[in-house]
This record gives sequence, structure tokens and C-alpha cells, in this order.
Amino acid sequence: MADATNNTELESEFLPYVKVYKNGHVERLMGAESSPAGTDPQTGVVSKDVKDIIPETEVYVRIYLPKLSSTNQKLPIVVYFHGGAFILFTPSTAHYHNYLNVLAAETQVIAVSVHYRRAPEHPLPIAYEDSWAAFQWVVSHSNGDGPEVTLNQHADFQHLFLYGDSAGANIVHNLAIAAGKVEAGLNVGILGIVLVDPYFGGTDVIGSEGDDPDGKAFAKRLWPWVCPSCPSCDDPWINPVAEGGASLARLGCSRVQIFVAEKDVLKSRGKLYFEVLGKSGWMGIVGIHEAEGQSHVFHLFDLDGEKAKERMRKMAAFFNRDALPPMLG
Repeated sequence: MADATNNTELESEFLPYVKVYKNGHVERLMGAESSPAGTDPQTGVVSKDVKDIIPETEVYVRIYLPKLSSTNQKLPIVVYFHGGAFILFTPSTAHYHNYLNVLAAETQVIAVSVHYRRAPEHPLPIAYEDSWAAFQWVVSHSNGDGPEVTLNQHADFQHLFLYGDSAGANIVHNLAIAAGKVEAGLNVGILGIVLVDPYFGGTDVIGSEGDDPDGKAFAKRLWPWVCPSCPSCDDPWINPVAEGGASLARLGCSRVQIFVAEKDVLKSRGKLYFEVLGKSGWMGIVGIHEAEGQSHVFHLFDLDGEKAKERMRKMAAFFNRDALPPMLG
């Protein structure tokens, strides 16, 4: 038997993402590449980390500010939640940091990238709770008297958006549901949310899931591993259209834009969300766009590709439109 002081005796694992050892050590097998905050030489975007926004946790945000045309310029604010199966990555992970620099520059927004605590050390719903608390920290700047000068001076809270990819898109949906409740007590409104290749599921098999049984099985196995307190894949946290999607009518925003990828096993869940939301009685505008020939979150790893640029152009249009948008094709 291995010495308990070593990291050699496994407690559990979820490959290819993570190994958990009996001494409590957690080994993440992907996403170790880290990039510091600072001035990006390619885009001119300036980023900075703000720690200790939630006392006694590791939660922090990385703020991205693009070049300004004037010292008093106001920009839309996008609160961003990274993916990684609720297990991997942080705002400093290289591919997320690079993407947020480009997002801020190309769409002319202030981006606030949130680091939430991750499974397995911190199983769901901790990531939801951390993300909601970080969002409230951002909103605390809406009157211009919050703790972070950049947000006080340059954030336009009339144009407030939430954006997430994969597991981060799941977080964004659940935050928008929470924001739609009267007891949420937000003093600002969320103008829109962006869901990119969202991680939604269900016990049934629909559409593209039937063409990729291994991918379906992987996504279905992941959920109870990261959320042991609510392990059913028909729990509303993971399956927002369960029981007819009645809760969608109370989604706390005015616009929704969904992005899916043709070769992603999760594609059909994103499309179903679009269809059910449009029929739910929710009084906003929802659009969807499918990237042909592409896989899950391809845009993070191919920033110069034409399909990634197409996603970015639609993102810019969504963030910078004053009136309610038509559905984006």
C-alpha cells in the first residue's frame, strides 16, 4: 500500500481531466499553461487581477479594458464565465486569457473574467454560488462607487451581459434564472446573455447525441461526478428544459444569443434550449447560430480562423446593439 504522504494512491479520477489522491491532492491534467495579467502587445488591451472579492475563498476576477477613445468613455460590460467541465481552467489559463484580450478589443467591451471554485474539491453548487457572488461584486459598481476604479469609470451598466462557454454557459443560464427571481434584489438589469456550446444534458437521447454515443455517455457521466448532491441529468441545473422548461419564462434578461457547433455532441441541447425558450412565454428575443464543420469551443484555439471570426462579429453585434436585436442567423 502506498504511503499516505505520497500522491501515488488514487481515490478517484475523471479522465482525461483530473486525478484525486487519497491524501487529498488533486492533479489537474489539462490547462496548466498560465498567462499573467498586463498589457497585451497584439491588441493593446490592459488586464488586471482583482483578488479577495469573496473573503476566505480563491475566487477572483481578471478585468480586461480595451483602448479608449477618451478618458471618460463608457463601454458595455461583459461578465465572462470560462468552461472546463466545472473542473479545469482559470481566467489566467493561456487560451482563455488570449481569447479575452481579443474579445475586449474586437467587441469594444470591458470583460470581467470570473474564477469560481471547481470540482472535485468544491462540487456544485459551489461554482454557482461563487459566480453569483462575483456577479454581485461587479454589480456593486453600478452607481460608480464600487471598490474597482476601472468599473466605476468605464462600465456602462445599461449594457450589462453575461457570457459563458460550455460549463460556463451552464453557469450563465443558472445565474439568469436566479436573476429573474424577485428575491434576487438586483439593482440593475441584465440586458443579455451569451451561451456558447452550452453544457446541458438529459437522460434521454436527442439529435446529435445519437450519432456520438461515447460523447453522450461522457457528458452524462460528468454531471453526477461534479454535482453529487443532485446527480440526475434531468435536474434543472443541467437540463433546463426538463418538465417543459417552465422556469425559462422567468429568465432574467431581455436577449439571449446561443452559439452551437456542427460537430459538437452538445449541439442538439443548445438547439432544444432555443426552441423551448422561444415557446416558454419569456418576453425577450433569442437567436441561434451554428458553426458548420466545427467542434466544441473551437474558437478558443483558432482565433484567426474564419469561423471564429464569424462568431466574434456576431458577438460584437450582440453587445453593441441598442435596440432589441432580430434573431441572429
